[in-house]
Amino acid sequence: MRATSKGVRSGDVHARLPASVVLQRIRDDAPANFFTLGWLVAGLHKRAFGVIILLFAVVAVTPGIANVVGLLLLVPAFQMATGQRAPAFPRRVATHPFATRRLATLMQRALPLLRAIEKMIHPRLATPAEPTKRLVGAIVLLSSATMVFSPIPFSNVVPALVIALIALAYLEEDGALLAIGLLAAVVMDALALTAAWETLRGAEWLSRVW
Repeated sequence: MRATSKGVRSGDVHARLPASVVLQRIRDDAPANFFTLGWLVAGLHKRAFGVIILLFAVVAVTPGIANVVGLLLLVPAFQMATGQRAPAFPRRVATHPFATRRLATLMQRALPLLRAIEKMIHPRLATPAEPTKRLVGAIVLLSSATMVFSPIPFSNVVPALVIALIALAYLEEDGALLAIGLLAAVVMDALALTAAWETLRGAEWLSRVW
């Protein structure tokens, strides 16, 4: 990997490039040893929300760190929902160094699958930009909260995959796939809330019995 103090090549993110190409170039341009979220966001411009959410969702599939990544996901999701122009992390988070080798490992595993999925995705069913952005942010926010606070083991996998699907559809401007992803997220979140409510009712009933 080539060491650089600059962000991802800005010209790449303004063109209509597949998400896999953008991620590949993030990998190629990453500093040799460590990178930061500040460096990552700086070069992504208009595609920053989609790319950041996609990356976080892919990482969140991994057991053990899903809660931490889910909390990070809440930040860009909330900012999307409230109409901010680009992700902005707290300074301590934005400047925290992450090992570039871990990014390389993640890309090596994710890119082949992503390229295969992209063969079935293309721009269709155009949607209004700002309302779509806010809706995606709101749904990802709720799904991230579901992933973070669910007490069920391995419950991070399905929400993370659904969020990744939404982010990919949003990046590729595939309105049909985005609608499917958003609907899946709503159903998933409704089921999670119902399960949480039933768990609370069961705990209350047990407390009365004992």
